Amino acid sequence: MYFTDRGIEELEHRRGDDQVSLGWIAEQFRDFVDENPEHETAVERLATWLARLDDEE
Repeated sequence: MYFTDRGIEELEHRRGDDQVSLGWIAEQFRDFVDENPEHETAVERLATWLARLDDEE
């Protein structure tokens, strides 16, 4: 188990039944980066990965 799995498991446990829009997620990413600019690259990579999930290789 990776260290980050704990956070993912907490997210699933606390918010797993919530339904949110991708617009809401994007706004949360922006707020997080505003408060934690040192994580900008990781958030950018995750957002890009999510945006391109359906793209053909």
